[in-house]
Amino acid sequence: MSEKRKSRNIFVEAVPNLPMEEQPTELVERKGVGHPDSICDAIMDAVSVELCRAYIDHFGRILHHNIDKGLLVAGRTSPALGGGTVDEPMRLIFGDRATYEYKGVRIPVGEIAAATAKSWLRGNLRFVDPDVHMVFQNEIKPGSPELTDIFARDVIGANDTSAGVGYAPLSETEELVLATERYLNSTAFKAAYPEAGEDIKVMGYRFGHHLTLTVALAFVDRFIPDEKTYFERKAAIHDDLQTFVERQRRTIDKISVDINTLDEPGRGAGGMYLTVLGTSAEGGDGGQVGRGNRVNGVIAFNRPSTTEAAAGKNPISHVGKIYNLLSHELASRIYLEVEGIREVTVWLCSQIGKPIDRPLMAAAQVILAEGVGLEDVRDAVAAVIDRELSGIRHFTRRLARGELAVW
Repeated sequence: MSEKRKSRNIFVEAVPNLPMEEQPTELVERKGVGHPDSICDAIMDAVSVELCRAYIDHFGRILHHNIDKGLLVAGRTSPALGGGTVDEPMRLIFGDRATYEYKGVRIPVGEIAAATAKSWLRGNLRFVDPDVHMVFQNEIKPGSPELTDIFARDVIGANDTSAGVGYAPLSETEELVLATERYLNSTAFKAAYPEAGEDIKVMGYRFGHHLTLTVALAFVDRFIPDEKTYFERKAAIHDDLQTFVERQRRTIDKISVDINTLDEPGRGAGGMYLTVLGTSAEGGDGGQVGRGNRVNGVIAFNRPSTTEAAAGKNPISHVGKIYNLLSHELASRIYLEVEGIREVTVWLCSQIGKPIDRPLMAAAQVILAEGVGLEDVRDAVAAVIDRELSGIRHFTRRLARGELAVW
């Protein structure tokens, strides 16, 4: 191994595990765009992107910030057949740290955060008016001197000691769960079923080759005049979704779809999942950054994961964001570029203050195809990791522009 690769502490090992698709059971969850946790992740990361833009516009560089402590406090509504009322607005609290002033120039951090949130809400939640249905509370404080100073150094180092882990490829269950939510929240689906709100959660449970999809889907009450209509539209959505997932499956033999399993005919509004605005955050459930999907879009309970919340962290030095996304990128590139690998997991760990392209550890665990040995792939895998770490600045610039989803 070259000295450069040694300095990056790159390790490659073969593991005797079964690929995820061949394991007997699997659980995968996806929280949709209107879920309170997804709202927090999406908005706080959008705020980070806008702060990056403001810092670059004013100073030619990105300054210290981490907007990863957001909290969405549920409001209060009274859903009703034919349309209910919003009785108390939701409250979105922006938290953590940012640079407000640099070289005598002040950045309106709070105003940027609120404007970004309003823009995101208007673009993603059809029935939420951010001027009416949301109150914004700015609790973003100036950063600590030592962490802020990292950004003034010639070589920007990691601002945390942290680990990230990613894998490739997605299993068929993971792909189906992700595709299900995206389909239900697609523009075409909303045009056909306007009563389907954006707050959607999909839980996939696979046992052998049988997949059960349990879907929670918030109905918008203004489109539901009576109980009969609710259950008719729910049945129509079920049949449409069943047809969609059947077309998507590859090796799974059977897919069962269940929607809103708490429903009970004859109980009126209490037996139906009705909302006024299409999200449970209006009255039923709060949200928080880091409690939603992992950076590859799903919560895969059988897979390794970290406790880091990537959304809202700065894209230049915070390895809690960079390494989480980069580990998945590395795994994907290794899987696509190196022949003989059935599945790969990549681990990255940093040391605070050390250059982010020189992790404390970069390790790849590979599941190999029959007849392929570790020596057949070791150098190629290490070369991919070394190449991508060498180009990490290009990767962080993509993060700063918001080109990579974090939820």
